[in-house]
Amino acid sequence: MRLLLVEDDTVLVQSLKKDLQHAGYAVDTADNGIDAEFLGDENLYDVIILDLGLPKRSGMEVLQHWRAHGNATPVIVLTARDAWHERVDGFKAGADDYLGKPFHLEELLARLSAVLHRSKQQPAGKLLQVGDLKLDEERQTLSTADGQTYVLTGTEFRMLRYFLLHPDRILSKSTLMEHVYDFDGDKDSNVIEVYVKRLREKVGKDRIVTRRGQGYLFKGTA
Repeated sequence: MRLLLVEDDTVLVQSLKKDLQHAGYAVDTADNGIDAEFLGDENLYDVIILDLGLPKRSGMEVLQHWRAHGNATPVIVLTARDAWHERVDGFKAGADDYLGKPFHLEELLARLSAVLHRSKQQPAGKLLQVGDLKLDEERQTLSTADGQTYVLTGTEFRMLRYFLLHPDRILSKSTLMEHVYDFDGDKDSNVIEVYVKRLREKVGKDRIVTRRGQGYLFKGTA
């Protein structure tokens, strides 16, 4: 899943970006409100973490503009000002969740997972289940109906999670590349084919269907 981290604290960004990547997110960053608004409106992201205290344009204004433009990307707001009325203002502006600074990484990851699951009508929790497949997002492991458990690589995990959150939909190679890799990632379409082949070895070769000229379709049921 591709995530936009909007934060002007460079020290926090450096550590948090590494933690988010380790948790299976492709992460892009912005350190001011103008760049953040532009990137968010590109509709490349599955979720956005947005600090309110930004230079050039406040996070609250950015959020209001996104929602006015019809941008429905889930947004978790970060702020050092955690007064109840500010949280209310944030929710009215269109925030999906709110987290005050300082925060524990584990709580942020849990909130990210809950927001993503909710946006795709999936139950909250660390397990993402579609049909007979169970993806443990915390351990980045896949369990299948025959009792097998696979430890996934980072790219396998990101791609499979995206498939599971979008079952029975045709996903083009360009869509998969946009949501599996950040701006600095290797976006060679041949890489997508390699990882689809690897996932088929785990979930079953008939579970991910190739639609020629269109992309791939992940079957929600075997």
